[in-house]
Amino acid sequence: METNIQTKIETLGTPQISSPIDYKVFTNEDDHVLYNISYKEIKSLIQQNKEVTILEKAGAREKIFFNPSDSTAAIVSCGGLCPGINNVIRSIVMQLYYIYGVKNIFGIRYGYFGFTNKCPDKPMPLNPSVVSKIANFGGSFLGSSRGNQSIDEIIDCLINLKINMLFTIGGDGTLRGAQQIVNEIKKRNLNISVIGIPKTIDNDISYVAKSFGFETAFSEAVQSIESAHAEALGAPYGIGLVKLMGRHSGFIAANAALARKEVNFVLIPELDFDLNGEKGFLNKLKQRLDDKNHAVIVVAEGAGQKFFDQNNKKYDSSGNVKLNDIGIYLKDQITTHFKSIGYDINLKYIDPSYIIRSVPANANDGVFCGLLAQNAVHAAMAGKTNMVIGVWNNIFVHIPINLVISKRKQVILNGKLWQSVIESTGQQDMINY
Repeated sequence: METNIQTKIETLGTPQISSPIDYKVFTNEDDHVLYNISYKEIKSLIQQNKEVTILEKAGAREKIFFNPSDSTAAIVSCGGLCPGINNVIRSIVMQLYYIYGVKNIFGIRYGYFGFTNKCPDKPMPLNPSVVSKIANFGGSFLGSSRGNQSIDEIIDCLINLKINMLFTIGGDGTLRGAQQIVNEIKKRNLNISVIGIPKTIDNDISYVAKSFGFETAFSEAVQSIESAHAEALGAPYGIGLVKLMGRHSGFIAANAALARKEVNFVLIPELDFDLNGEKGFLNKLKQRLDDKNHAVIVVAEGAGQKFFDQNNKKYDSSGNVKLNDIGIYLKDQITTHFKSIGYDINLKYIDPSYIIRSVPANANDGVFCGLLAQNAVHAAMAGKTNMVIGVWNNIFVHIPINLVISKRKQVILNGKLWQSVIESTGQQDMINY
C-alpha cells in the first residue's frame, strides 16, 4: 500500500470572479476522493494515526481565477497518434467558447515544435466552426511531433500570444515538458495555467485509471485477433501471430486477449519468458499445436527485448529507446524452430499498430474525451496549474504532474487482470516468475 503520496494541487491565486456557468451544484475546494478504497487498508491507516491519501475532485468551481473576456487559451498535442485527440481538442474549444465565453483560442501546430521559430506553421486561431467536425477523423487536427524544444522559446511564444491557459495533450514526455514549462513560468512570475490531458494509447500513465484512446485501441485490436484466428483455423498447424502496441506495459494485449478468448499466448513487456527449454515458449507452442492443431499468439511490441543486443541501443528524438521488432523476431524463431523438428507450420503475421492508433475514437472513448476536456477547462479557469485531469475510482480528479510522471503504470503479474489472462490462455507454466 502506497503512503506519503503528495497530491496537493497548485493554484495561481485565490479565485474571486463569479463563474458564468449557471450550475445548481458546484464542486467545492474541499471535495476529495479517496485514493485507496480498501476498507481493510483505510482502517489500518486510521489505527496507525496515518494520513489517508486523497485526490482533489474535478469539476466547475463557483469562483474562477481568470476573467473570460480577458483570457486567451492554447492547445497543443504531442507524441504519437492516439484515437480521441481530435475529440479532446474539439471539446476544449467548445467548453471555452460556449460555456465560459473565452473567444481567443489558439491551436499550436506539430507539438511543442510549434512554439518555436523553426516551425513553418504558426499557431492557428480556433473556434467552434473550425473544430466542429474534427472528431469524425483520426489522428491529430493540430499535428504532433516528438523531441525536446527550447523552453525559453515556448514561454516567449506564450507571452507574445498573451496566453494564460495552456492545455497539453500527451503522454509521459509531453507531461515532463509541461512541468518544465511550469517551472519557467514560475521563474518569470507569470500567471499561466498549465493543464495536462494524459494521452497514451498504452494506458501506462500512473495514478490515472484509464487514458483516452485505450478502449478504442484494444477494441480495434480484436479485429486483428479475429483474423489471426481465422487464418490459424484454415490450415494444418496454423499459427496466427499478432503484434500490438505496448512499449513498457501490456494493457492493450491483455485486454484484447480477454475480449477475444481465442488467444492462446499473450507475451507482454512485464513478463520474463524464455524461448527454449521445457517451460520455454516454443515448447509450449508445440504442445498446443499437437493438442489443438492451431494457435493464436498476441505479443506486445516491448516484450522479449532481452533477446536483442542490449549494448547497441538506439534512441528517438524524445530520448526513448528504439525497440527491436519482437514480432518479426518471433515469426523467424517460430519458423526456424518448427522447420528444424520437421513441422510444416502455416504462420500468418499481422501488425495493425499504425492502423489502430490512427482511427477515430469509438463512442465510449468519445464521451470520455469530452468529459476530460470539460474538466480540464474547469480546472484552468479556476487557476489550477501543474496538474492533469484523470479518473480514479470512477471519479474525475486533479493529479499533480510530478506524481503522474514519477513512475510508469504496468500490468501487475499477480494482479486480477493478468490472472484473468492466465485463466483464459492457460499459459502460466511458461513464465519465469
